[in-house]
Amino acid sequence: MAGALLVLSAGALPVTAAPAVTDAPDDAGGSLVMVLDSSGSMGDDDGTGSTRMESARRAVGAVVDALPDGYPTGLRVYGADRSRGCGDTRLVRPVRPLDRAAVKSAVAGVRPTGDTPIGLSLRKAAEDLPAPRDGAARTRTIVLVSDGEDTCTAPPPCEVAAQLAGQGVGLRIDTVGFQVKGAAREQLECVAEAGNGRYYDAPDADALARQLQRSAQLSAAGYRLKGDPVEGSARADGAPALGPGQYLDTIGPGEKRYYSVSLDAVSTAGFSVTAVPQPGAAVDAFDTLRTALTHAPSVSLCDTDTRYFGQAEGASPLTSAVARIPSGDGSRACDEAGGYRLVVERQSKKGSDGSRWPLELVYGLEEPPADGVTPAESRPEYGTGGKRAVLPTGDPRDVRGGTGFNDAEELGAGVWRDRILPAQTLWYKVAAGWGQQVRYDVEFANEPTVDGVPSTYSYGATRLYTPARFPVGGGGEFTGRTSYTGRPATVRMGSVPVAWTNRYESAAWVRPVHSGGDFYLAVTLGAKVAEIAENPRIGMVLRVAVVGDELAGPQHGAPAVTRPPGERKPGKGGDSVAAADSGGAGGAGWTGIATAGTAGALVALIAGLVVVRGRRRSGGRTTRGSA
Repeated sequence: MAGALLVLSAGALPVTAAPAVTDAPDDAGGSLVMVLDSSGSMGDDDGTGSTRMESARRAVGAVVDALPDGYPTGLRVYGADRSRGCGDTRLVRPVRPLDRAAVKSAVAGVRPTGDTPIGLSLRKAAEDLPAPRDGAARTRTIVLVSDGEDTCTAPPPCEVAAQLAGQGVGLRIDTVGFQVKGAAREQLECVAEAGNGRYYDAPDADALARQLQRSAQLSAAGYRLKGDPVEGSARADGAPALGPGQYLDTIGPGEKRYYSVSLDAVSTAGFSVTAVPQPGAAVDAFDTLRTALTHAPSVSLCDTDTRYFGQAEGASPLTSAVARIPSGDGSRACDEAGGYRLVVERQSKKGSDGSRWPLELVYGLEEPPADGVTPAESRPEYGTGGKRAVLPTGDPRDVRGGTGFNDAEELGAGVWRDRILPAQTLWYKVAAGWGQQVRYDVEFANEPTVDGVPSTYSYGATRLYTPARFPVGGGGEFTGRTSYTGRPATVRMGSVPVAWTNRYESAAWVRPVHSGGDFYLAVTLGAKVAEIAENPRIGMVLRVAVVGDELAGPQHGAPAVTRPPGERKPGKGGDSVAAADSGGAGGAGWTGIATAGTAGALVALIAGLVVVRGRRRSGGRTTRGSA
């Protein structure tokens, strides 16, 4: 364990040599415009013998070297053309697919000269960013770098930031304060908070490069949303009808969104809703996302689930999920066939992010067992897959986590190494079949800390989700969160074994684990790590195990799956003990698990998860969202 952490720390690259991420974003990606202070004070010595402008040029160069190929990037400056003037702002490099040499050339020609019209420059920068097409929710980022406060009386920067943030979904404004204090820092913090972004403090040239990289890379790594557009109603009357599928909507603070569905009397219906705020945006620990499912004719509450952030450092994706699981005797109102309503509600405290958040909704159906089939007993205990489970050892293999559920990186059992930004959430998926359970540790590396850092601490966290995207709690075995100060820290998580009858258990960490497929692992690093760590990204190791033999089906007495000698088990690297189908990753629902050699006999006889793909599914699109 220690060896892997030391390797991560020793292998850290200096901020001036961060490698470019080579996977180019698709047409639905985001965009970035850097706004660089070029006022007269940027010609001052930064304490190293270089001017602040010279350090800023090097920082911009480090940023573009680390951005993905082709990521739309532009550069605006202010105070560069006239010794005095509050209209002095200019776009020196339009927002276009990344041309690293062109951006570096543009910033090399900038000379610090005049005033500091921050408010006007922010307004112009928002116009520089390409408008979203077809209502897509994309991350559009403004990164403001300044060494002082606005010297013009109008427009006020904080008011401009708030106006821009309220005009649509997906815009964030990050600010980097280069050797600022007092009123200047307060103004930049205000701009970032009002603009759904983060303030990054840069007391020296190295910190400037590090913090600018963090902001830009967080923009490029936005959550890739996927689904058909839908607009939930503000009242129960007029709620749009949903079929099984995946959908995109938005929600504002204090809003409720209503959707209607028609259910039969025997199928299990699951509804998962993921809110995607800007990473690190201001939230209260008790800001919530709540889902509820009601039987429309009787207004009976079938299921409800409330999720909250649990920390006030900054926002991360939040998922709430509910299900209609028919009872055995059909005596409840929620057992009846007919109309139901899904209700999604967002509650925010004063001072929290006021922007609209993208919502990604997944609605799936599961058919009941065939007549005469007896499912195996439920598996509510962790057993050998508990916190004392033996996990893989050895040298870690490099992997790159996805941005969300839809592009989660597939892992098999083994040891994996990745790097994560402060305020970022990375996503992975691990396949587990009937009778199996997912068990893993996340180890955050021993990282060098910045000089003179006070007793600041942050956190590292993980969340496990079922193939239907239902959150799985720790059940007393696991907490899912640990404090992080730059020293090694570990967080552990796992599930109980997959069993069809788990759906009838009352425990929140057991009930959702009732079907096999791809389980999702989300790993989040607290936003305050930006105040602690010296390297832009933080190293981490994932130790992943899939515990138990995979069974041929959910029925009582199902045999273990057997494979021909030499056949590799499914999963990245061929190491995981995995279930066959993994259609839950961004699809319309989740599919039945049928194992090679037994599928033909089992599909007709046992409970499977049947994909009911809505007709709207064919029109689905992927957009790059704000996380």
